Amino acid sequence: MSLNAVNHRRVLHRMPELDDELPDTTAYVRKVLEPLGAEVFSPIKGSVCAYFDAGAEETVALRADMDALPVTECTGLFFASERPGRMHACGHDGHTAIELGLAEETARMIRAGEKLPRNVLFVFQPAEETTGGAGRICETGVFEKYRVTRIFGLHLWPNLPEGSVWSRPGPMMARSNEVTLKVTGKSVHVSRAAEGLDALRAGVDWMNAAYAWTEALPPDVLRTLQFGRMTAGTVRNAVAGSAEIQGTLRTYDEDAAEMIRSHLRTLAAETAERTGCGLEVSFSTGYPAVWNNETLFERVSRDLGADAPQLLAEPVLAAEDFSFYQRCIPGVFFFLGVGLAHELHSPHFCWNDEAVIPAGIAFMKKIMVLP
Repeated sequence: MSLNAVNHRRVLHRMPELDDELPDTTAYVRKVLEPLGAEVFSPIKGSVCAYFDAGAEETVALRADMDALPVTECTGLFFASERPGRMHACGHDGHTAIELGLAEETARMIRAGEKLPRNVLFVFQPAEETTGGAGRICETGVFEKYRVTRIFGLHLWPNLPEGSVWSRPGPMMARSNEVTLKVTGKSVHVSRAAEGLDALRAGVDWMNAAYAWTEALPPDVLRTLQFGRMTAGTVRNAVAGSAEIQGTLRTYDEDAAEMIRSHLRTLAAETAERTGCGLEVSFSTGYPAVWNNETLFERVSRDLGADAPQLLAEPVLAAEDFSFYQRCIPGVFFFLGVGLAHELHSPHFCWNDEAVIPAGIAFMKKIMVLP
C-alpha cells in the first residue's frame, strides 16, 4: 500500500498541472481508482470523486487537492517536474498520493469483508491555489447526495516533526482578503509639483496609517496586514498621477475582518480629504477561515487516544479552501509534519515521501474507521 502510494506521488510530481486544468492528473487518479470497485465521477471540472458503499447510513469524506504552482523546481530530485515553470511546491502531490493509497486500502478492506462504520467518499479537488475548487464542489450537492456527515483533510507542513500530526479545535487557519488601493492624482513636471496631486505620496500615507492602526490592535485580535506590491507614476521627474498598492489581510473571524476593512475605508476617505487625491480601497472575497468543528475534534481526539493529533498552540495565518467544506458539514483539518524543510511554495520544497506518506495513510485510516 505505502510503496504504491510513494510511486503515485513520484508520478504526479513529474507532471504538475495548474488550477482546474488537470487532464493528466485526473486521468492518472482515475486509472488508480477505477479498478477498485468504487463509483468514480467528476462533480466539477478538474475533479475526481470515488464513493465506496459499505452499506452504512452515513458517509465520511476525505479530501485531497491536486493542483500545482507556477514555480520552477530547483530540488534536483530524480523525479523532478518535467514541465518547465510548474512544480508541486505545496505538497498536493503528497496529499493526492496519500488519498490514493487509502482508497486502495479501503478497497482491500471491503474485499476482505471488513466492516466499515461509514461509507467513504474520496474527494480529489482542483484549484485550491487559485479560485477555490472546494466551494464549487460544495455547490454541486454531492455531500447531500451521498449522506456525508463529516469531512477530514490534511496538509503537509514544514518544520513539524516528520510524520507527526497536528491540529487544534476552532480556528486553525486564517480567512483571506486581497486588498487593493487605487489612487488617482494629477501628474505634472516636478518643476511645478505644487500644481499636482501626488498619488504616490497619498498611497504611501494611507499604507503607513493602515500599518500603524492594525499593529496597535489588541493582541487578542489575531490578524496580519501586509502589502507586497506597489506601482505608481510613469517617470522619475514627474508627480505620480496614479498609484496602486496590493496586499493581503488575514484574520480568523468575520467580525475582526469587517472591523479592519471598515477602518481601511475610513483611512482612504481621510487621506483623500487631506491630499485631494481620489482613493478607492477594495477587497476580494477570499477563503473563509479553517475552523475545526469543536465537537468533532474532541470526539476524534478522545477516540484516537494516544494516536490523537498533537495540539497546535495557535492558529496559522495561511489560508486554505478546505474551509468551504467546513461550512457545509462538520470537518477537521490536520497538518502532517515533513520535518525540517524549505517553506511551502519554495522552488526547493522537498520532503521524504518514504517516511511521510505511510504516516499519512496510517493516520487517515484511523480517522476513516472511527465509530
